[in-house]
Amino acid sequence: MWTLSICFLSFIFLFSSSMFLVVTGFYFILKDLTYFIEWEVVSLNSTSIVMTFLFDWMSLIFMGFVLFISSLVIFYSDEYMSGDLSINRFIILVLMFVLSMMFLIVSPNLISILLGWDGLGLVSYCLVIYYQNVKSYNAGMLTALSNRIGDVALLMSIAWMLNFGSWNYIYYLGFMKDTFEMKLIGMFILLAAMTKSAQIPFSSWLPAAMAAPTPVSALVHSSTLVTAGVYLLIRFNEVLIGNELGQFLLLIAGLTMFMAGLGANFEFDLKKIIALSTLSQLGLMMSILAMGFPKLAFFHLLTHALFKALLFMCAGAVIHNSKNSQDIRSMGGLAYQMPLTSVCFNVSNLALCGMPFLAGFYSKDLILEIVALSYLNMGIFFLYFFSTGLTVCYTFRLVYYSMTGDFNTSSCHVLNDEGWIMLKGMLTLMSMAVLGGSMLSWILFPTPEMVCLPLMYKTLALTVSLLGGWFGYELSKFSLSYKLQSLKWYGLVSFWGSMWFMPMISTLGMNYIPLFLGNKFFKVFDQGWSEEFGGQNIYNTSVELSSYLQWWQNNNLKVYLISFAFWILILLLMTLI
Repeated sequence: MWTLSICFLSFIFLFSSSMFLVVTGFYFILKDLTYFIEWEVVSLNSTSIVMTFLFDWMSLIFMGFVLFISSLVIFYSDEYMSGDLSINRFIILVLMFVLSMMFLIVSPNLISILLGWDGLGLVSYCLVIYYQNVKSYNAGMLTALSNRIGDVALLMSIAWMLNFGSWNYIYYLGFMKDTFEMKLIGMFILLAAMTKSAQIPFSSWLPAAMAAPTPVSALVHSSTLVTAGVYLLIRFNEVLIGNELGQFLLLIAGLTMFMAGLGANFEFDLKKIIALSTLSQLGLMMSILAMGFPKLAFFHLLTHALFKALLFMCAGAVIHNSKNSQDIRSMGGLAYQMPLTSVCFNVSNLALCGMPFLAGFYSKDLILEIVALSYLNMGIFFLYFFSTGLTVCYTFRLVYYSMTGDFNTSSCHVLNDEGWIMLKGMLTLMSMAVLGGSMLSWILFPTPEMVCLPLMYKTLALTVSLLGGWFGYELSKFSLSYKLQSLKWYGLVSFWGSMWFMPMISTLGMNYIPLFLGNKFFKVFDQGWSEEFGGQNIYNTSVELSSYLQWWQNNNLKVYLISFAFWILILLLMTLI
């Protein structure tokens, strides 16, 4: 009974708080308000510890969205995690996760940002290893250690901000951005954001973190952990605009978007496909941010949070009913077995693809039109539009495998739509995935900008999406594992499908040399010279001495007489001397 109450109370509190924050955020936009609050925690002589909070439309709306999604995720977890004996611990961990994100969002100060940043890293480790097995432990270590690189970069930027006299970065971004210190801080912040938002070459932890329970994945991939890096760069966007840092981020984000879209087409794990789609969308946010459009990146961040949380919740419902099977090849015919879940799943997939008038369309189409309007080279332009086609491609492939055809597992299955607690959470998010994009676009962009493009450019996004959908359908009709081996393409496919060997580089590549050297040291020192001069040598010497003493004592009469004679001889010699 207490389990029900903690889930329900958390849901009620977070949901009501989210509504209040979103409405307050909309009011702040209309009135153009910003509140900067300083709270002096301790003041001793000339030293004071001050906690600062920044409440503007961006932080309030983002906090509202985080609380809205986390409330529905907790409500959904009540049924999804019902068989877990320690669900209270799970809910408390999720609440700590949300609290860390709140600290990150409202902090204009690098010290308090570090509090939320490290809180996210620590709690995410606890959540990834929640199911205690070797795979989860490996994924947890990869997640934690990848994020530690960003934590160190943030600490370095805190150290360099000592030059400015305060850690409230928001004071210095405008007029100090051309100084050497601010450029260096910008580099460190960029590195921190790249690790947290899993850009190349730190991408491998994101699919590995799928070892966490599905409600956690829904929360992590929509509005908390992976979006922390994007949000930090939105706040620091003035450091990126018009210099080499922005160009570097644009290239890396474009490659991440392309790599993730390509990899998702060769993956068969349901959660990993959705994780790679998150990686692709993060690349899209980072790249438009690098081009100097932070409001657009923030807009896509919010719309993506809505349909991505829904996508994970639908995937969780399918996995829950499929007795924890995540392989899309063993699914099929879900549209007949779980119609309501399938409706939610398809709506979120279409929103991801940018289907007109769903949430994803308003942000994604606007981003692509701004890209077509901007002064870009051919390589970046290709990465944007080809990655959009790949998004539709892997989405259609996923729908083909899971929704159509016959059910591919045992005929004695228990697939149904009777999990009403999960369905209520999913249907609430589905309404937002349909309506959220239009409402946000009216509020964030009250005066629409005119994007005037030729007909070919205007229809390019639609053409690429249709081509991607057709290619995804064709790709699904034959089995990759056999056909491509026979075509001698297996090496290329394994390269594409394994995120360009990044998981191997960041695990085996990082671990092999230390483990190899450790083995050599163990053999040479622990089992070599230290044994030669240590334990084995002492043992052999003791055995030798004891056998000599035993011989001495066995021949005692002769030995005593001889030793007595030697003793007398020594005494005589001593007296003579």
